[in-house]
Amino acid sequence: MPLQVSDYNWQQTKTAVFISVPLRGVCVRDADVFCTENYLKVNFSPFLFEVFLYAPIDDENSKAKIGNDTIVFTLYKKEVAMWETLSVSGVDKEMMQRIREKSILQAQERAKEATEAKAAARREDQKYALNVMMKIEEEERKKIENMKENERLKATKELEAWKECQRKAEEQKRIQREEKFCEQGKQVGEERNKLKHKSLTRIAASRNLATKGRNSENIFLEKLKEDSIPGPRSVGSIKISFTPRVFPTALRESQVAEEEEWLHKQAEARRALNTDIPELSDLKEEEKNPEWLKDKGNKLFAKENYLAAMNAYNLAIRLNNKIPLLYLNRAACHLKLKNLHKAIEDSSKALELLTPPVADNANGRMKAYIRRGTAFCQLELYIEGLQDYEAALKIDPSNKIVQNDAEKIRKIIQGTELKS
Repeated sequence: MPLQVSDYNWQQTKTAVFISVPLRGVCVRDADVFCTENYLKVNFSPFLFEVFLYAPIDDENSKAKIGNDTIVFTLYKKEVAMWETLSVSGVDKEMMQRIREKSILQAQERAKEATEAKAAARREDQKYALNVMMKIEEEERKKIENMKENERLKATKELEAWKECQRKAEEQKRIQREEKFCEQGKQVGEERNKLKHKSLTRIAASRNLATKGRNSENIFLEKLKEDSIPGPRSVGSIKISFTPRVFPTALRESQVAEEEEWLHKQAEARRALNTDIPELSDLKEEEKNPEWLKDKGNKLFAKENYLAAMNAYNLAIRLNNKIPLLYLNRAACHLKLKNLHKAIEDSSKALELLTPPVADNANGRMKAYIRRGTAFCQLELYIEGLQDYEAALKIDPSNKIVQNDAEKIRKIIQGTELKS
């Protein structure tokens, strides 16, 4: 049961009421103050102070000062007048309860209005901030567009200036060519005049000779006939060279049809260049050459940069997917990176392109079988791996390294040697 505080003092003016309520040990943290225009309450356990005001007050501007075991209220009147008493007289319990409930409802409505006002203000602030951000972004966008436009105009001017320089250079070259042609024309004219003069001189000489006797003319004609007869041919020898064959094998061992098919496929592979790839538009001409990319990948592989080497082979294959060495080298990268299934795919593709089997592609076929067999063994598919190693041995039966590896695989299959 709270202790009702009745020991308080109050004073007034026409515009304000001052109430001093003594509460021992009161502090801001523990005091609960509730005030409306007709009701004032202070709850500080175990003390309770409440008063039903004589007239309405301006509760929004009224103040309370807590300190020194006292609460001092400064309540501003809504109407300028002197109150007869501080509290309403003749108030029973029901009326007190109604005033309390009414005050609580007024406080709740006011709090709700304040919350809505804050929410509305927050929405307005957000809307304002959004508008500001949109304006800033619009200004930035316009700024970027202006920069782009300026750069475009600058580039256009530079291009026009370059075209003008090129046009002037072409004009200068044309003028030089015309001058050169004029000089050559003059020289030709001079040569013609000289030839004309010589021909006239010869005609005059021939006319002078024609005045001589018939005997002298016959002698002259005979001399001309003797001079026009060519001399005998000189003795000499003619050397004949034959085009060497691509595959220097004896005719009884030659596989002419297979060799011609292999050469035809190699020529088609060199011509099958695909440069219509959008990603290649910014590459240099040398970087669009599959052979250059293959050499680049080989250098990177030698430096143990397998990912970069594989990227070079990938681009080369996109340019030309008919070169078996590209798949063979990429299979080696996959083996180093433990992409075993991809190594098997690339080795199989290389073997597919290395057909028909001829002496020129024997080394490539052997490498493809070994790399595919290695991938199979690392996947613990030893039977398939042994088959590829045996296929490699058929190509080069004297290869000791392949023989030793094939023997190890046989022992693993037979269970006499544990897999390392």
